[in-house]
Amino acid sequence: MSFPETPRYVLPSATDATVVLRRLARDGWTTREGFALPEAGWDVTGNNLVLFGRVPDLDTVQLVVLAAARGAGVVAIADATGETGHALIGDLSRLGPVRRDTETPAVPETGTVEQLAPEQRALLERLANGETIAAAAASEFMSLRTANRRIAEARKLLGVRSTREAVMAYLESKD
Repeated sequence: MSFPETPRYVLPSATDATVVLRRLARDGWTTREGFALPEAGWDVTGNNLVLFGRVPDLDTVQLVVLAAARGAGVVAIADATGETGHALIGDLSRLGPVRRDTETPAVPETGTVEQLAPEQRALLERLANGETIAAAAASEFMSLRTANRRIAEARKLLGVRSTREAVMAYLESKD
């Protein structure tokens, strides 16, 4: 089984994290403890890398979010009810879905526009209004590379092959 997107988990215990990490390892993901990534090669998308560990403070939250933004999967151990957990879930949710349990995510045939991250919806809205990807990226305060990655993830989730088809699916959902 392969995951439809890069895995992002916030779990309450090391036991739960172990369950998820074993499943990810069986599915071909490389797991590594710690959230720091090397400076070389900014984008790690496609490397099937999952970083894991405890998230005790807001400095570690920043490392987790940066790793996820660079394309690494993350399995974070944090109390979701505390300040650190809330910050972590809020920031990670901007990048895409965040799982908070050990259940195997269902692999949908296609997703829905409601499942898109807010960043993805904002980019598709701007494209629907006639902006280029570069202009939409600048308006949303992200790099062109990040915008292209977010749009590619949206296409994959929606089960379409082109950005035009993704924009059309987005527009159809608004009716």
